[in-house]
Formats: sequence, structure tokens, C-alpha cells
Amino acid sequence: MPDSKDQAPRPSVRFITVADDRDGQRIDNFLRTELKGVPKTLLYRILRKGEIRVNKKRVKPDYKLKAGDELRIPPIRIPEQNEPVPVGRSLAEHLESAVLYETDALIVMNKPSGLAVHGGSGINNGLIEALRQIRPQARFLELVHRLDRDTSGCIMVAKKRSMLRYLHEGLREKRIHKVYHALVSGKWPNRRQRINAPLLRDELKSGERIVRVQPEGKESITDFQVLRRFGDLATLVEACPLTGRTHQIRVHSQFSGFPIIGDAKYGVDTANAQMRSMGLKRLMLHAAELRLTLPDGELLRVQADYDAEMAQAIDTLVNATA
Repeated sequence: MPDSKDQAPRPSVRFITVADDRDGQRIDNFLRTELKGVPKTLLYRILRKGEIRVNKKRVKPDYKLKAGDELRIPPIRIPEQNEPVPVGRSLAEHLESAVLYETDALIVMNKPSGLAVHGGSGINNGLIEALRQIRPQARFLELVHRLDRDTSGCIMVAKKRSMLRYLHEGLREKRIHKVYHALVSGKWPNRRQRINAPLLRDELKSGERIVRVQPEGKESITDFQVLRRFGDLATLVEACPLTGRTHQIRVHSQFSGFPIIGDAKYGVDTANAQMRSMGLKRLMLHAAELRLTLPDGELLRVQADYDAEMAQAIDTLVNATA
């Protein structure tokens, strides 16, 4: 009888034809779903090196697939995966209570600050991994979009591939309206203001990724409206991004001269230290509302309440400026 250690098949080249329901999906997102268990850093490395081909040609990670495209996937040995870290009862109960809207095709949740949307880079369980554990009966659960780890509020999870595709199309065509609330340092002077400043993603020598306002960047537009001022100390603003760039609201706030309180990447250290001394420790950015039309024509409006930290921060600022 052969030794069982010799039975593991060697990885080989694979060819995949893109189905109609994957038309328009970015290749990096496609591969992260298709090659579950392969580290994200490895996926991007083999894409950059041209080992993954589409119709026999090299493509960039942001290439949008077309139905009928043929992908060549090189041999990839997936590392042995440990059993996922079980989701604790407290997190499971918190996530179940955070569901704001649910049908057989879509979940909208009020994501807590401090929870990454997906695992990786030392994070065992993000929101999507935890949700898959507490909903084992769900055959399909995929993030529709992302929020930064320290941002709280509305996030959509598709329960059907058809809904995922519909919502991705809605995001591309700007048919999904997102409303954020942010506490920013200082007294924002204009009641309403549109920031139109192109953004460019960059990587520092340390490897940290950062976004800057640069003329050669991608068009980026955010509408801001003052909701409440706390003297000269801080302002609560509504931010509606008309484009969907990485860190857009955070960078546009910084560019305007009023960075978001608690933003370690784009904020001002002295201002953040002052706010921490008052108990304002997290990134004060909250995805407050989503508005969209569902496939059946229903108008959906979902609002997410502030968590205890953000609500307490506002109370603290009210008392400090009374």
C-alpha cells in the first residue's frame, strides 16, 4: 500500500473561463474568491510577475474581467491552514444584534469600530470570517464593499452572487448613496463645501500605504455639510463621497485643514493627543446611512446609530464647550 504522504497531488496549471456572472469583476477580487487560502501577498506577487495570464496576456490587479476571458493560473501550493479561531459568544451576539436589514439576498450591518472587515496581516477573524462561522447554513456570503478597521457603521454583505454583481454595478455607476458622519478637529467654516481633489495611492519606504492629493491622481469628490460645531474645538460633519477612493473622506478632511479626530495616519498628533486626554480615542468616522434601489425597485434606506464611544465623544465635546 503506498505511503499516505505520497498521495497529495502536486499543484498544476489551471485554466478558468470567466462566467457571465463574473463579468466586470476585478481580477484580484476574483482570485481572492477563487483561490481561498492563498495569502493575498502571494496573489499580488504572481499577478505583478505575469504568472497569471488573461487570454495569454499580462494584466494588472485592477483589470476588469469579461465574460469568456480565459485565465491561466500557475501551480500554487496552498499552505496548510489551521482551524479557524472560533468566534467568541460575545462577538457572535454583537454581530447578530448589529444586523440592520436582512433578506435572502442581502445583509446590512452596523460594523463595530476596531473590527476589520476581513482577516489577514495577523488578524484571524474579520467581520466576514466571523459571519460565515455564525451563519454556517449560508452558502454564499461576500463583502460588497469595505470599511477601514476603525470606521464603524453601515456595511453590506451579499448572500447571493446575483446581488453582489448588482451592487458592484450600482457602486460603479454611483447609484448607491453613502452618508458618513465624522468628528473633525477645529471649526469647519463653511456650512456646505464640495472638495474636488484627485487622490493618488502611494507606498512609503516602510511599506506603509498612504493616499495623497496629487494632480495626477484619480478624480475624487466629497460633499461636506456641517451638522454641529463645538466651539473652535471640533465639528461634526456629514460627508457624502461621490467617488469611492481609498481613504477618501479621511484625506479630503486633512486636505481641507480639518483632519478627523483619532486618525493616526492623516491626523495631527498634538490634536489627537488632546482629544485622547478627553477620552476620544478611536477614529471618529461612522458610516451613518446607505440609500439604494434594490433589484425589484424597492427604495432602501438604512441608518446606523453611533456606537457608545462616538456617542460619548459627542457628549464630551458638548460639555467641554458648554
